[in-house]
Amino acid sequence: MKDLTHTDAPDSVQRRRVLLGLGVAGAALAGSSLSGNVMAATPAKVTEAPHSEQTRDHHDFHGRYQTGIVTPRPAAGMLVSFDVLATDREDLERLFRTLNERIAFLMTGGTVPQIDEKFPPTDSGILGPVVTPDNLTVTVSVGASLFDERFGLESVKPKRLIEMIGFPNDALEPGCCHGDLSIQFCSNTPDTNIHALRDIMKNLPDLLLVRWKQEGTVPPQAPLKPGQPAQSARNFLGFRDGSANPDSSDQKAMEILVWVQPDSDEPAWAANGSYQAVRIIRNFVERWDRTPLQEQQTIFGRHKATGAPMDGKQESDEPNYAADPEGKVTRMDAHIRLANPRTAATERNRILRRPFNYSNGVGKNGQLDMGLLFVCFQSNLSAGFLTVQSRLSGERLEEYIKPVGGGYFFVLPGVADEASFLGQGIFGAG
Repeated sequence: MKDLTHTDAPDSVQRRRVLLGLGVAGAALAGSSLSGNVMAATPAKVTEAPHSEQTRDHHDFHGRYQTGIVTPRPAAGMLVSFDVLATDREDLERLFRTLNERIAFLMTGGTVPQIDEKFPPTDSGILGPVVTPDNLTVTVSVGASLFDERFGLESVKPKRLIEMIGFPNDALEPGCCHGDLSIQFCSNTPDTNIHALRDIMKNLPDLLLVRWKQEGTVPPQAPLKPGQPAQSARNFLGFRDGSANPDSSDQKAMEILVWVQPDSDEPAWAANGSYQAVRIIRNFVERWDRTPLQEQQTIFGRHKATGAPMDGKQESDEPNYAADPEGKVTRMDAHIRLANPRTAATERNRILRRPFNYSNGVGKNGQLDMGLLFVCFQSNLSAGFLTVQSRLSGERLEEYIKPVGGGYFFVLPGVADEASFLGQGIFGAG
């Protein structure tokens, strides 16, 4: 066997090691370019599992906030909405305590307990006898319908939490909308997310029923060169998605834009939570791919290759709308100009976006069913997503997109310590 640490290894081998560092998703990407007659460090079998050094990456479960919001976005995401089957508060509390227990284990990892073979196994086994955390975050949110008369929680519903409304361009499918509770799974690989979902479903068969599910991905990128600014991932329209996002590492900005504060007009239990807006947005990629590049760029207000605004050179450049009052450089109805006019008055409308691309196969008409699993967070749903989407209503991009599902949810505050449990504040308040 060749020594993989040898400094004289061929460039192709060194490149393969770098790509493997991106995780399994990166390895899959590397495989597409390494499947030909390229030298490999060690001959591998066709069915040999891809290797990754990131399977043991993990996040702490306990903390002021839930993970999966300002946490760096990994390559695989999944949003699952549930109907809650509990019929009283005792069962509802059991639901949240069980979620707390299972998520704490899944995010940490560990050995699966072995039982008598005459009984069903305690785990699906798809990750093996030892569960690796694989950078998993599990984010639990609640919908407006949870605060109905079933549990006596009407008086403690988050003030701005409503059922998702339809905008003029929407074609919302009822079976893909709303929910009593939603769980966002994010990790390095789709299998880790699926394992976590199946674990939760196995342990809560009498309390949760899946309403809808949408998986998504983020394409890994090659490591940045020294001095190169960070870049957003591309969506299935080929444009960078996440440009001009608020800085998630800026705690003060996050307290203003994302996290509900203790002194707000929200119920006291909601402090350190956040509003989550989810939209499943179908992209008509066949039509888009036949649209001239110039028109695509005009619609978005950015250069497709670089992500730079029309008057800039790189993605991070700020468009100068003051110098373009008539929209001759960046049209007044360009997507980026409508979404964020960059005025003092609209600063409060900024949202933290965390989207994933999705591909659901092929429709009956032979067209690709793919698009964007749009997810965003804000401390005020009305000032955030609802205001931004109202400005975008009627934009030229609507010719190429069609929202078909999703929902509005409230992300529960984090779990402070082992003596607490997820959603505990709701019960004390109710």
